[in-house]
Amino acid sequence: MGTFEELVAEGEAVPTEGWDFTWFTGRATEQRPSWGYAGLLADRMADATAALDLQTGGGEVLAAVPVAPPVLAATEAWPPNLAIARANLAGFGATVAEAEVTDDLPFPDGAFDLVVSRHPVATRWGEVHRVLRPGGRYLSQQVGSGSVRELTEFMMGPSPAPLHPVVPPPTTTYAGSLPIDAVTAAELAGLTVVDVRQEALRMEFHDLAAVVHFLRKVIWIVPGFTVDAYRERLATLHAFMERHGPFVAHSQRYLVEAVRRTPAA
Repeated sequence: MGTFEELVAEGEAVPTEGWDFTWFTGRATEQRPSWGYAGLLADRMADATAALDLQTGGGEVLAAVPVAPPVLAATEAWPPNLAIARANLAGFGATVAEAEVTDDLPFPDGAFDLVVSRHPVATRWGEVHRVLRPGGRYLSQQVGSGSVRELTEFMMGPSPAPLHPVVPPPTTTYAGSLPIDAVTAAELAGLTVVDVRQEALRMEFHDLAAVVHFLRKVIWIVPGFTVDAYRERLATLHAFMERHGPFVAHSQRYLVEAVRRTPAA
């Protein structure tokens, strides 16, 4: 393990573009969900004729499918990721459209028989319903409530439990939502949820560079994170890991799969 300043400098130097986490190998680990999203994605893609990946990042996950459908499209909001995604998906002849996470989707009604999304920032269930054909399917692995809370609370202090007023849920959900909220929003939008699963997954950070890079890359864990603003907490964390080993946290993930209802005959 390097010195505090060496590790901070290393964590700050790593580019944050794309959604590739291979840099963390040997520095941090995260348990994977038992359902195996990549395998489910490959199966659904092999059966599709037209598919859309929402908030694709750099297209790294989608690019790994063995077989893509004849029509393939993706959306991404962050301009640096657009070029990466277009390069990664060029072999499939995919269209990658620029779209903010809460924008209307730039595709016509009923354009796809499969829509997918891994770790979306926001899910507009009404738009998913609109671009799906009747009988079409939506598959998504989502970030659940309280993900990596241990690191957030160490850096920022404990936060009070949110109050949840009893109001009709919207048809848009955000990263950090509860599975029950996603299911309710999906069904309000006209989808039928056919599968939902949830798991808490162990994460270990083995050095401070991994923490710094993670907080720069996954910006909602500590909103507004900079090394200068959190230098004292980072120094305390570095001393802890030198003496006692990895910092342990838990990511929250849930899988939801839904189908657009077929109109009654």
